[in-house]
Amino acid sequence: MIDYQNVINTIHNDLKDEVARGVVASYIPELADIDANNFGIHLRLMTGETFATGDWNKKLSIQSISKVLTLAMVLPMYPENLWQRVDVEPSGNPFNHLSLLELENGIPRNPLINAGALVIADILVSLLDNPKEDFLNYVRSVVDDPTINFNEAVANSERLTGYNNYAAANLLKAYGNLKNDVDDVLDFYFHQCAIEMTCEQLTKAFFMFANHGNCCQQNKLISESQAKRINAIMLTCGFYDEAGEFAFEVGLPGKSGVGGGIVALLPNHFTISVWSPGLNPQGNSMLGMKALEQFTSMTKLSIF
Repeated sequence: MIDYQNVINTIHNDLKDEVARGVVASYIPELADIDANNFGIHLRLMTGETFATGDWNKKLSIQSISKVLTLAMVLPMYPENLWQRVDVEPSGNPFNHLSLLELENGIPRNPLINAGALVIADILVSLLDNPKEDFLNYVRSVVDDPTINFNEAVANSERLTGYNNYAAANLLKAYGNLKNDVDDVLDFYFHQCAIEMTCEQLTKAFFMFANHGNCCQQNKLISESQAKRINAIMLTCGFYDEAGEFAFEVGLPGKSGVGGGIVALLPNHFTISVWSPGLNPQGNSMLGMKALEQFTSMTKLSIF
Protein backbone atom coordinates (compact mmCIF):
# COMPACT_ATOMS: atom_id res chain seq x y z
CA MET A 1 0.00 0.00 0.00
CA ILE A 2 1.51 3.35 -1.05
CA ASP A 3 1.64 6.09 1.58
CA TYR A 4 0.70 8.88 -0.84
CA GLN A 5 0.79 11.63 1.75
CA ASN A 6 4.32 10.71 2.72
CA VAL A 7 5.35 10.56 -0.96
CA ILE A 8 4.13 14.05 -1.81
CA ASN A 9 5.41 15.48 1.50
CA THR A 10 8.85 14.05 0.73
CA ILE A 11 8.80 15.54 -2.78
CA HIS A 12 7.63 18.91 -1.50
CA ASN A 13 10.29 19.01 1.21
CA ASP A 14 12.97 17.95 -1.26
CA LEU A 15 12.15 20.66 -3.81
CA LYS A 16 10.63 23.61 -1.92
CA ASP A 17 13.96 25.28 -1.20
CA GLU A 18 15.41 24.82 -4.70
CA VAL A 19 17.18 27.96 -5.85
CA ALA A 20 16.92 27.15 -9.56
CA ARG A 21 13.14 27.23 -10.01
CA GLY A 22 12.76 28.86 -13.43
CA VAL A 23 11.41 32.24 -14.50
CA VAL A 24 7.85 33.47 -13.99
CA ALA A 25 6.04 34.26 -17.27
CA SER A 26 6.54 38.01 -17.59
CA TYR A 27 5.30 38.41 -21.17
CA ILE A 28 1.78 38.42 -19.69
CA PRO A 29 2.18 41.43 -17.38
CA GLU A 30 -0.49 40.29 -14.90
CA LEU A 31 1.45 37.06 -14.30
CA ALA A 32 4.81 38.76 -13.80
CA ASP A 33 4.20 39.52 -10.10
CA ILE A 34 3.27 35.98 -9.03
CA ASP A 35 5.49 34.80 -6.15
CA ALA A 36 7.91 32.24 -7.58
CA ASN A 37 8.04 30.52 -4.17
CA ASN A 38 4.51 29.16 -4.53
CA PHE A 39 4.62 25.37 -4.70
CA GLY A 40 1.70 23.02 -4.22
CA ILE A 41 0.73 19.44 -5.00
CA HIS A 42 -2.72 17.83 -4.99
CA LEU A 43 -3.48 14.16 -5.68
CA ARG A 44 -6.93 12.63 -6.20
CA LEU A 45 -7.40 8.87 -6.40
CA MET A 46 -10.22 7.16 -8.25
CA THR A 47 -11.60 6.15 -4.85
CA GLY A 48 -12.16 9.83 -4.05
CA GLU A 49 -9.33 9.98 -1.52
CA THR A 50 -7.24 13.15 -1.74
CA PHE A 51 -3.77 14.13 -0.56
CA ALA A 52 -2.26 17.61 -0.63
CA THR A 53 0.74 19.63 0.42
CA GLY A 54 2.08 23.18 0.08
CA ASP A 55 0.12 25.84 -1.81
CA TRP A 56 -2.45 23.41 -3.21
CA ASN A 57 -5.40 25.66 -2.37
CA LYS A 58 -4.16 28.94 -3.87
CA LYS A 59 -5.64 30.04 -7.19
CA LEU A 60 -3.44 29.94 -10.27
CA SER A 61 -3.99 31.07 -13.85
CA ILE A 62 -4.58 27.80 -15.73
CA GLN A 63 -3.60 29.24 -19.13
CA SER A 64 -2.98 26.44 -21.68
CA ILE A 65 -4.40 23.78 -19.37
CA SER A 66 -7.75 25.20 -20.49
CA LYS A 67 -7.10 23.86 -24.01
CA VAL A 68 -7.84 20.32 -22.83
CA LEU A 69 -11.16 21.45 -21.35
CA THR A 70 -12.29 23.28 -24.50
CA LEU A 71 -11.36 20.15 -26.48
CA ALA A 72 -13.41 17.99 -24.10
CA MET A 73 -16.36 20.36 -24.43
CA VAL A 74 -16.29 20.52 -28.23
CA LEU A 75 -15.72 16.83 -29.05
CA PRO A 76 -19.24 15.55 -28.23
CA MET A 77 -20.74 18.43 -30.23
CA TYR A 78 -18.44 18.24 -33.27
CA PRO A 79 -16.91 14.74 -33.20
CA GLU A 80 -15.99 13.85 -36.78
CA ASN A 81 -15.34 17.11 -38.61
CA LEU A 82 -13.03 18.40 -35.90
CA TRP A 83 -10.02 16.45 -37.16
CA GLN A 84 -10.41 17.96 -40.63
CA ARG A 85 -9.68 21.39 -39.11
CA VAL A 86 -6.95 20.47 -36.63
CA ASP A 87 -4.44 17.61 -36.69
CA VAL A 88 -3.23 15.35 -33.85
CA GLU A 89 0.53 15.38 -34.50
CA PRO A 90 3.20 16.77 -32.12
CA SER A 91 4.50 20.06 -33.46
CA GLY A 92 8.10 19.84 -32.27
CA ASN A 93 7.95 23.64 -32.05
CA PRO A 94 7.15 26.16 -29.32
CA PHE A 95 3.46 26.54 -28.48
CA ASN A 96 3.16 29.91 -30.25
CA HIS A 97 5.16 29.05 -33.38
CA LEU A 98 3.58 29.96 -36.73
CA SER A 99 5.88 28.55 -39.41
CA LEU A 100 4.23 25.11 -39.60
CA LEU A 101 0.81 26.72 -39.87
CA GLU A 102 1.81 28.37 -43.11
CA LEU A 103 3.57 25.28 -44.45
CA GLU A 104 0.52 23.12 -43.76
CA ASN A 105 -2.11 25.42 -45.24
CA GLY A 106 -3.70 26.68 -42.06
CA ILE A 107 -4.29 23.28 -40.38
CA PRO A 108 -2.69 23.42 -36.91
CA ARG A 109 -0.60 20.42 -35.89
CA ASN A 110 -2.71 19.69 -32.77
CA PRO A 111 -5.36 21.29 -30.53
CA LEU A 112 -2.95 21.99 -27.65
CA ILE A 113 -0.74 24.54 -29.40
CA ASN A 114 -2.09 28.07 -29.63
CA ALA A 115 -3.16 27.88 -33.28
CA GLY A 116 -5.03 24.63 -32.68
CA ALA A 117 -6.70 25.99 -29.57
CA LEU A 118 -7.83 29.02 -31.58
CA VAL A 119 -9.59 26.70 -34.05
CA ILE A 120 -11.31 24.96 -31.12
CA ALA A 121 -12.28 28.37 -29.73
CA ASP A 122 -13.69 29.35 -33.12
CA ILE A 123 -15.87 26.23 -33.21
CA LEU A 124 -17.18 26.91 -29.69
CA VAL A 125 -17.95 30.52 -30.62
CA SER A 126 -20.02 29.13 -33.51
CA LEU A 127 -21.80 26.47 -31.45
CA LEU A 128 -22.53 28.27 -28.16
CA ASP A 129 -25.13 30.96 -27.53
CA ASN A 130 -23.00 32.72 -24.91
CA PRO A 131 -19.51 31.28 -25.48
CA LYS A 132 -17.60 32.69 -22.50
CA GLU A 133 -20.44 32.19 -20.04
CA ASP A 134 -21.28 28.72 -21.39
CA PHE A 135 -17.66 27.53 -21.21
CA LEU A 136 -17.22 28.88 -17.69
CA ASN A 137 -20.41 27.10 -16.62
CA TYR A 138 -19.14 23.92 -18.26
CA VAL A 139 -15.92 24.07 -16.21
CA ARG A 140 -17.88 24.83 -13.05
CA SER A 141 -20.13 21.82 -13.68
CA VAL A 142 -17.19 19.50 -14.40
CA VAL A 143 -15.56 20.48 -11.11
CA ASP A 144 -18.88 20.90 -9.26
CA ASP A 145 -17.76 24.30 -8.03
CA PRO A 146 -19.64 27.53 -8.88
CA THR A 147 -16.84 29.72 -7.47
CA ILE A 148 -14.50 29.18 -10.44
CA ASN A 149 -14.14 32.36 -12.47
CA PHE A 150 -12.20 34.31 -15.06
CA ASN A 151 -9.53 36.72 -13.90
CA GLU A 152 -10.55 39.70 -16.03
CA ALA A 153 -7.27 41.52 -15.38
CA VAL A 154 -5.31 38.57 -16.80
CA ALA A 155 -7.64 38.33 -19.82
CA ASN A 156 -7.21 42.03 -20.50
CA SER A 157 -3.45 41.75 -20.07
CA GLU A 158 -3.37 39.01 -22.69
CA ARG A 159 -5.59 41.05 -25.00
CA LEU A 160 -3.18 43.99 -24.81
CA THR A 161 0.00 41.97 -25.34
CA GLY A 162 -1.02 38.84 -27.28
CA TYR A 163 0.35 39.91 -30.65
CA ASN A 164 1.46 36.40 -31.58
CA ASN A 165 -2.08 35.13 -31.02
CA TYR A 166 -3.45 37.94 -33.20
CA ALA A 167 -1.01 36.84 -35.90
CA ALA A 168 -2.03 33.17 -35.58
CA ALA A 169 -5.74 34.02 -35.67
CA ASN A 170 -5.37 36.20 -38.75
CA LEU A 171 -3.29 33.53 -40.49
CA LEU A 172 -5.97 30.94 -39.71
CA LYS A 173 -8.58 33.37 -41.03
CA ALA A 174 -6.59 33.85 -44.22
CA TYR A 175 -6.63 30.08 -44.80
CA GLY A 176 -10.38 29.86 -44.12
CA ASN A 177 -9.93 27.90 -40.89
CA LEU A 178 -11.47 30.58 -38.67
CA LYS A 179 -15.15 31.15 -39.37
CA ASN A 180 -15.92 33.90 -36.86
CA ASP A 181 -14.61 37.41 -36.38
CA VAL A 182 -10.98 37.32 -35.23
CA ASP A 183 -11.66 39.62 -32.28
CA ASP A 184 -14.56 37.46 -31.06
CA VAL A 185 -12.46 34.30 -31.18
CA LEU A 186 -9.54 35.96 -29.42
CA ASP A 187 -11.78 37.41 -26.72
CA PHE A 188 -13.05 33.90 -25.96
CA TYR A 189 -9.52 32.45 -26.11
CA PHE A 190 -8.00 35.05 -23.79
CA HIS A 191 -10.78 34.43 -21.28
CA GLN A 192 -10.50 30.63 -21.37
CA CYS A 193 -6.80 30.97 -20.59
CA ALA A 194 -7.55 33.43 -17.76
CA ILE A 195 -9.65 31.00 -15.72
CA GLU A 196 -8.30 30.63 -12.20
CA MET A 197 -8.33 27.33 -10.34
CA THR A 198 -6.56 25.68 -7.42
CA CYS A 199 -4.57 22.45 -7.68
CA GLU A 200 -7.52 20.71 -6.00
CA GLN A 201 -9.95 22.03 -8.61
CA LEU A 202 -7.60 20.97 -11.42
CA THR A 203 -7.43 17.37 -10.22
CA LYS A 204 -11.24 17.36 -10.19
CA ALA A 205 -11.43 18.91 -13.67
CA PHE A 206 -9.19 16.21 -15.16
CA PHE A 207 -10.81 13.33 -13.29
CA MET A 208 -12.96 12.49 -16.34
CA PHE A 209 -9.85 11.71 -18.43
CA ALA A 210 -8.74 9.14 -15.85
CA ASN A 211 -12.27 7.78 -15.43
CA HIS A 212 -13.39 6.84 -18.97
CA GLY A 213 -15.17 10.15 -19.53
CA ASN A 214 -17.04 10.28 -16.21
CA CYS A 215 -16.49 13.36 -14.04
CA CYS A 216 -16.29 13.37 -10.23
CA GLN A 217 -20.08 13.40 -10.04
CA GLN A 218 -20.07 10.30 -12.30
CA ASN A 219 -21.76 12.19 -15.12
CA LYS A 220 -20.60 10.95 -18.53
CA LEU A 221 -19.26 14.04 -20.31
CA ILE A 222 -17.25 12.36 -23.06
CA SER A 223 -17.18 8.81 -24.40
CA GLU A 224 -14.47 6.30 -23.46
CA SER A 225 -13.09 6.65 -26.99
CA GLN A 226 -12.93 10.45 -26.70
CA ALA A 227 -11.20 10.20 -23.29
CA LYS A 228 -8.65 7.81 -24.82
CA ARG A 229 -7.96 10.17 -27.70
CA ILE A 230 -7.61 13.23 -25.48
CA ASN A 231 -5.17 11.32 -23.25
CA ALA A 232 -3.15 10.36 -26.32
CA ILE A 233 -2.98 13.99 -27.44
CA MET A 234 -1.93 15.08 -23.94
CA LEU A 235 0.86 12.50 -23.89
CA THR A 236 2.25 13.50 -27.30
CA CYS A 237 1.41 17.22 -27.38
CA GLY A 238 0.69 18.42 -23.83
CA PHE A 239 4.05 20.03 -23.07
CA TYR A 240 4.85 22.15 -26.10
CA ASP A 241 8.18 21.10 -27.57
CA GLU A 242 9.04 19.16 -24.38
CA ALA A 243 6.33 16.49 -24.68
CA GLY A 244 8.86 13.77 -25.42
CA GLU A 245 10.90 14.74 -22.38
CA PHE A 246 7.81 14.63 -20.15
CA ALA A 247 6.82 11.20 -21.48
CA PHE A 248 10.42 10.03 -20.98
CA GLU A 249 10.83 11.41 -17.45
CA VAL A 250 7.28 11.17 -16.05
CA GLY A 251 5.34 8.78 -18.27
CA LEU A 252 1.84 10.21 -17.87
CA PRO A 253 -0.62 12.10 -20.08
CA GLY A 254 -0.85 15.68 -18.89
CA LYS A 255 -0.99 19.35 -19.70
CA SER A 256 1.01 22.36 -18.59
CA GLY A 257 0.31 26.07 -18.63
CA VAL A 258 2.54 29.13 -18.44
CA GLY A 259 0.89 30.01 -15.13
CA GLY A 260 3.12 27.24 -13.74
CA GLY A 261 0.46 24.58 -13.35
CA ILE A 262 0.72 20.99 -14.55
CA VAL A 263 -2.02 18.35 -14.40
CA ALA A 264 -1.28 14.71 -15.14
CA LEU A 265 -3.15 11.46 -14.75
CA LEU A 266 -2.98 7.69 -14.81
CA PRO A 267 -6.20 6.17 -16.17
CA ASN A 268 -8.09 4.13 -13.55
CA HIS A 269 -5.76 5.35 -10.80
CA PHE A 270 -5.37 9.07 -10.12
CA THR A 271 -5.11 12.68 -11.22
CA ILE A 272 -2.34 14.88 -9.84
CA SER A 273 -1.67 18.59 -10.17
CA VAL A 274 1.42 20.58 -9.32
CA TRP A 275 1.91 24.34 -9.24
CA SER A 276 5.18 26.23 -9.23
CA PRO A 277 5.17 29.47 -11.29
CA GLY A 278 8.82 29.40 -12.38
CA LEU A 279 9.12 28.11 -15.95
CA ASN A 280 11.92 26.38 -17.83
CA PRO A 281 12.90 27.62 -21.34
CA GLN A 282 10.15 25.50 -22.93
CA GLY A 283 7.43 27.18 -20.84
CA ASN A 284 6.82 24.32 -18.40
CA SER A 285 6.99 24.55 -14.61
CA MET A 286 10.55 23.67 -13.62
CA LEU A 287 9.70 22.29 -10.17
CA GLY A 288 6.47 20.78 -11.48
CA MET A 289 8.38 18.64 -13.98
CA LYS A 290 10.81 17.51 -11.26
CA ALA A 291 8.02 16.80 -8.78
CA LEU A 292 6.09 14.61 -11.19
CA GLU A 293 9.22 12.72 -12.23
CA GLN A 294 9.89 12.00 -8.56
CA PHE A 295 6.26 10.99 -7.99
CA THR A 296 6.17 8.35 -10.74
CA SER A 297 9.65 7.12 -9.79
CA MET A 298 8.76 6.75 -6.10
CA THR A 299 5.33 5.16 -6.67
CA LYS A 300 6.29 3.22 -9.83
CA LEU A 301 2.97 4.35 -11.30
CA SER A 302 3.04 5.44 -14.95
CA ILE A 303 1.56 4.24 -18.23
CA PHE A 304 4.85 2.51 -19.09
